[in-house]
Amino acid sequence: METNKILKGAPLAAEIKEKLIAEASAMDKKPMLATVRIGEKPDSIAYERNAVRRMKAYGMDAKSYVFPESITTEDFVREFRAISDDDDIDGILLMRPFPEHISEEEVYGTIDPMKDLDGISPINVARVFSWDARGYAAAIVEAIVRLLLHAGIELKGKNVTIVGRSKVVGRALAMMLLQHDATVTICHTKTIDMDRRCREADILVTCAGQKDLITAEYVKKDAVVIDVGFNVDENGNISGDADFEGILDKVKMITPVPGGVGGVTTAILAEHLLRAAKSRRK
Repeated sequence: METNKILKGAPLAAEIKEKLIAEASAMDKKPMLATVRIGEKPDSIAYERNAVRRMKAYGMDAKSYVFPESITTEDFVREFRAISDDDDIDGILLMRPFPEHISEEEVYGTIDPMKDLDGISPINVARVFSWDARGYAAAIVEAIVRLLLHAGIELKGKNVTIVGRSKVVGRALAMMLLQHDATVTICHTKTIDMDRRCREADILVTCAGQKDLITAEYVKKDAVVIDVGFNVDENGNISGDADFEGILDKVKMITPVPGGVGGVTTAILAEHLLRAAKSRRK
């Protein structure tokens, strides 16, 4: 295996962690994260546990709120508003996707933008899309860009294809890449000739949540592949969207799952939490 092609997130995450520990230790009160989850989806549980563990490793605190999948939108919005209004909580991480019967828009409109660490509130979405530095982008979006820059990968003038058009990830990532002068294409379930469009990319980012979606025929030689898919099978095994072994020989660089963007994402989340706590306590 060509290990020099594997773009791991650990070095960047370690740099961020060292800085955050020093800053958090200087605060009178530890920043507090609230994770909020509906139901028992394995991928949400895994992300929640990792986020809580990482916050504590960075010298911060975290508490988890879990609600049954049967909860109504009305009841959840009431509970969620109480969490958002809790003065002891500095930042919130809301596990997604929701059960189908829960209205995302009603929930997203409830969160305090200052505590919205993952860029879901309408105010933060608007700020990200208008390139307003006050807004929080989704931690995973910022992690992708920071990881690329940390690896010395030029974004200016590069063709970047994103597979996935969610408002919080796919579209927000496009906005952030445009700030770095990349040329961005977004693919989705209705895209015609998606394999051809992916092969045109110097940098291919997949965030579709579909195991082995990206095979060798989707990747041009010496492309950089950033895999942010997060799929958990019935045995608890985690995988991304890309056929890692099948495309490794073809790419210039690729992120593994796990071990790639994920670790940087939780580090960025902690960075957002520290920023939120400092801002609230001014």
